Amino acid sequence: MANKNLFKSQPNKNVIKATNVVNNAGGVAYTLSDKAALAQLAMTGCFNGTFYVSAEDQLKNVSALASKIVQKEPEFIAKLAVYARQNGLMKDMPAFLAGVLASKDSALLESIFDRVIDSPKMLRNFVQIIRSGSVGRKSFGTRIKRLIQGYLEGLSDEQLFKADVGNSPSLQDIVKMVHPKPGNKKRSALYGYLLNKDYEKKDLLPLAQSFEDFKKDLSKDIPNVPFQMLTALPLTDAHWIEIAKSATWTQTRMNLNTFLRHSALANKEVLSTVVEKLQNPELVKRAKAFPYQLFSAYKNINAEMPSSVSIALQKAAEYAIENIPEFKGKVYVMVDTSGSMKSPITGDRGSVTTKMECVDVAALVAASVLRKNPDAEVIPFDTQVHKVRLNPLDSIMTNAEKLAKFGGGGTYCAKPLEELNSRRAQGDLVIYVSDNESWVDSPAPGSYNSYARGTATMQAWNQFKARPGNKNAKLVCIDLTPNGTTQANDREDILNVGGFSDTVFDVIAKFVELGNNKDLWIKTIESVKI
Repeated sequence: MANKNLFKSQPNKNVIKATNVVNNAGGVAYTLSDKAALAQLAMTGCFNGTFYVSAEDQLKNVSALASKIVQKEPEFIAKLAVYARQNGLMKDMPAFLAGVLASKDSALLESIFDRVIDSPKMLRNFVQIIRSGSVGRKSFGTRIKRLIQGYLEGLSDEQLFKADVGNSPSLQDIVKMVHPKPGNKKRSALYGYLLNKDYEKKDLLPLAQSFEDFKKDLSKDIPNVPFQMLTALPLTDAHWIEIAKSATWTQTRMNLNTFLRHSALANKEVLSTVVEKLQNPELVKRAKAFPYQLFSAYKNINAEMPSSVSIALQKAAEYAIENIPEFKGKVYVMVDTSGSMKSPITGDRGSVTTKMECVDVAALVAASVLRKNPDAEVIPFDTQVHKVRLNPLDSIMTNAEKLAKFGGGGTYCAKPLEELNSRRAQGDLVIYVSDNESWVDSPAPGSYNSYARGTATMQAWNQFKARPGNKNAKLVCIDLTPNGTTQANDREDILNVGGFSDTVFDVIAKFVELGNNKDLWIKTIESVKI
C-alpha cells in the first residue's frame, strides 16, 4: 500500500459548504458564528425596525447572543462595546452591551466604562437601557452608581451645564438618582440650579448666569450654550446669524436648511464662515463624521441653498474618505440596489427617520472606492446587472447619486459574479455592499439539494476563482443591516464584515494585505485592550 503520509488527500480549501439557514427574505444562507453575528448587530443595529426585522426582534436577537456569549467570554462583550463605540461610532448598541456587563460582570464594566460611556448622550442611553430591564436588571447598585458619579464628577462645571439637554432620562433625572457630591460651592450651586433647588446665584458659573439673563432679555449677547438650549426661544433672524457664526462643525452640517430659512446665509460674512467651516479638513476629521452623514446633508439641502455650500459639502466628503485605501490589482464593487436597500440606514424612527437609505450608503461606499481606485469597476445589481459609466474624477457625491437611482427589485447576489463569469473576467478583489438578503437566486427551501449545493453566490465565486489568474482573488461582503446571515461563508479567501463607518476599510485593507482571513474581523475586535 502506498505511504499514506506521502500520498494523503489534500483538503480542498475552496469547497462549498452546505447552507444551514433560511434568511429573512426566504432564501438559503449561512449563519455567522455567535461572535460574528453579535459584532454584525453591534456595528449596524440602532434598535429601530428595518425592511425585514422589527426593532423588537432586533433586541431579542442581540439579547440572546449577548446572554450566550457573556456566560463564557464576558471579555468579548467588553471589547465589542469599546470597538463599536470607538471604531464604529455607534451609540445604542455599545450602551446596551455595557448594560449587559452591568448585569453580569460589573467589575469588567468598570474597566471599560469611560471608553464606552464617553458623552452625556451615551450616559443617558446607558441609564435608559438599565431602567428598561432589557438587560436583566432595573436597579443600579453601588458600583454602577459610583461609575456614573465618577463620570459626572469628571466633567467641568461648564461641561456639566452644557450636558443639560435631552430627556428620558434627563440630566436632572440622573443627578437625582446617583446623588453626586459637590466638591465646592460652585458645584453645589450648579447642582442646585440643575435640580431646580435653592442655590447662591453668586456661586453659579458665569455661563449659566448669562443663559438665564438671555432668556429674560433676548437683546443681550447670545451665550455660548448648546444649540438645543436656544431653539425653544423666540429667536429673531439676527440671533440666527450669530448662532450660525458660532455653531460647531456638526451643528452647521445638521442645520443648514434652518440657517437658510432664517436668512442667516443671506449674510455674506455668515455664508463665508459656514463654507470655510464645512470644508475645513481639520474640523471634518475632528468631528469624526461618517461620509454618509455628509451625503445626507448634501442630498437634503434646500434647492435655494447657495452653490458654495453644496461644493463645500462635497469637499468635506473627500476629506472624510481619506483613509479608504488603494488596492492592488483589479477591483470590482457590487452595489445592491434591490428594494430592501431602500430601508433607512439607521432604521425606522418614526417622525425623525433619516432620509438616508441603505442603497445611498452602498452607493457612497462604491463611489469612495472608485475615487481611490480609478480602475475599479462598479456593478449595481438587483435581479439584473445595471450598466453604469462613472468618472473616477467626479466627486463621490455625484457618482453616489448616479448609483442610488438604480433598482428596486428583488435581491440576486450571485448575478454580478455570474456576469463576470460570462465574460471570463479577471480580478483580484470583489467587494459586495448589500443587506445580504438574497432570495431570487435561491432554490425553494426544502426542495431537492436546496441546502447541500450552497448559495448561488458561493457557486459563482468558486467558478470565478477557478479561472487562471483569479486563484488568489478575495471576496469581501460588507453588510449594512443588522442581520445574522450571509451569502458567502467565512473562509481564507472570504471576509464578512458589518458596519457603515469607514473603519470597515481598515479591516478590508488588513485582509487584503495578509491574504488569510481566519476570523480576521473577530480577531480585530479581540485585539482591543481592556
